[in-house]
Amino acid sequence: MAKNRYLGDYPVIGIRPTIDGRRGALGVRESLEEQTMNMAKSAAKLFEENLRYSNGEPVKVVIADTTIGRVAEAAACEAKFKKCGVDITLTVTPCWCYGAETMDMDKNTIKAVWGFNGTERPGAVYLASVLATHAQKGLPAFGIYGRNVCEADDSEIPEDVKEKLLRFGRAAVAVATMRGKSYLQIGSICMGIGGSIIDPAFIEDYLGMRVESVDEVEIIRRMTEEIYDKDEYEKALSWTKANCKEGFDKNPDFLQKSPEEKEKDWEFVVKMMCIIKDLMNGNDKLPKGREEEMVGHNAIAAGFQGQRQWTDFYPNCDFPEALLNTTFDWNGAREPYVLATENDVLNGLGMLFMKLLTNRAQIFADVRTYWSPEALKKAANYELTGHAKDAGGFIHLINSGAACLDACGLATDENGNAVMKEWFNVTEEDQKKILAATTWNYADCGYFRGGGFSSRYVTDAEMPVTMIRLNLVKGLGPMLQIAEGWTVKLPEEVNDILWKRTDYTWPCTWFTPRVTDAAPFKSAYDVMNNWGANHGAISYGHIGADIITLASILRIPVAMHNVPEEKIFRPASWNAFGMDKEGADYRACANYGPMYRGMR
Repeated sequence: MAKNRYLGDYPVIGIRPTIDGRRGALGVRESLEEQTMNMAKSAAKLFEENLRYSNGEPVKVVIADTTIGRVAEAAACEAKFKKCGVDITLTVTPCWCYGAETMDMDKNTIKAVWGFNGTERPGAVYLASVLATHAQKGLPAFGIYGRNVCEADDSEIPEDVKEKLLRFGRAAVAVATMRGKSYLQIGSICMGIGGSIIDPAFIEDYLGMRVESVDEVEIIRRMTEEIYDKDEYEKALSWTKANCKEGFDKNPDFLQKSPEEKEKDWEFVVKMMCIIKDLMNGNDKLPKGREEEMVGHNAIAAGFQGQRQWTDFYPNCDFPEALLNTTFDWNGAREPYVLATENDVLNGLGMLFMKLLTNRAQIFADVRTYWSPEALKKAANYELTGHAKDAGGFIHLINSGAACLDACGLATDENGNAVMKEWFNVTEEDQKKILAATTWNYADCGYFRGGGFSSRYVTDAEMPVTMIRLNLVKGLGPMLQIAEGWTVKLPEEVNDILWKRTDYTWPCTWFTPRVTDAAPFKSAYDVMNNWGANHGAISYGHIGADIITLASILRIPVAMHNVPEEKIFRPASWNAFGMDKEGADYRACANYGPMYRGMR
């Protein structure tokens, strides 16, 4: 649907149909050929129809040329898969096979095995045997086994099997897409925020990515020496003037800039956005003689330091951050970028995880304030209802204008429900409604002495969302937190009373988690009180189960989550590390270690 923004091909899924290798008078293998290959074809069809790369194209799936009954066929399959760029394998079978001979032995692929639940042949026996062999050899694999016995000639994949296949596929494609790409930090540490202290070893060992760094002065150099696409800049500036409404200026009169000065600031932030795009992924339309700058940094995510060395002197990066993180710009709908405010690389990587899982824009926000029912009653004389009442309050998510514009909740699905759409489903009408709901207010000159423009909107709908945080803990390493919940729609007068107690010129989202009987999800307060940092990454939809699967592939343990236990899907060998699932997750991740360590 769109050009691949990154250097290198997207990952390919390889299907491995394994089979009982016994031939002879009774034709054991011969009798299973069609059924086995049909399983592979049905799995491939499921992936191709339901999974997409970040550019919107269906995932590419290849199937082994023959069924795999002995080691020679396994080797032939591996040779084909290497030529095809396979990073992910799914082994399928309805029957017994010779496990160690037929399994995927490539230590670099992400693996799953689907064993057919039928009575005619022992597909489940092979599944258990080969998963045990994977564990014995230190090659974690996901095991997929349907709950109900099926008939040998069933052509439909059972729903519970589909769910696991797609969860594995989404997570594996996301993980494999990151490999070999870059995180680009523009600047460095912002105001002492730990999340912006970049750790190259973590990014290399756990994600298979590299760190690229440029000083913020590079943006000024490119502006000064006119190293940008002038045609795109003029198009972008014209579109911005026509579609980005300027809001009120909250600064006192003596600090407010003149209309002419604000016009210059608009030109600056639009040009800044064009340059950041070029820094991330290059641009072959830069002026002749600038071939070095044309290539970019192959960045799948980036962060901008901003405060304070930049924003004390230059207009802030709120406009580039907000619009790059959004699903459209002057060229219409397009794959959203990931650009982290304050170069909080850990929050940026959380946004990246969820963007690759969903193909939707992500929200970057401060996890700022918990509002209890009592505090709400006192401040606004309002009684909570719905999910927020169940959770005993809600949390204010707000940051200086860098959240994606999609988060206003003005796009709707076919049933009229508010939604943040996959980027390739965003229509021109959606774009108009989102832009109409957003104003661009002049920056608070107390925070941003150099000025700039912050997006301003309120998430004016109840939507299912998932908030996550990636943290680094000395002695432990990386860990994830996950909170599924909903955005909260408040009456306008209540919304304004609460919003005005912080910054009324920044995008505003109210969030409440789904509560459980167990800590730390007994209330919204408990979630806020146990959150690991000042920022959170927020995605549309309840996608916590997919994130848990992705984290297990990367060997990143999950410290807290409210995902139903029956949805949790990790490699089969995790079951060997104890009966408590979260403790077992920590022990398994520590045992296997980072996925890419030793591969650099």
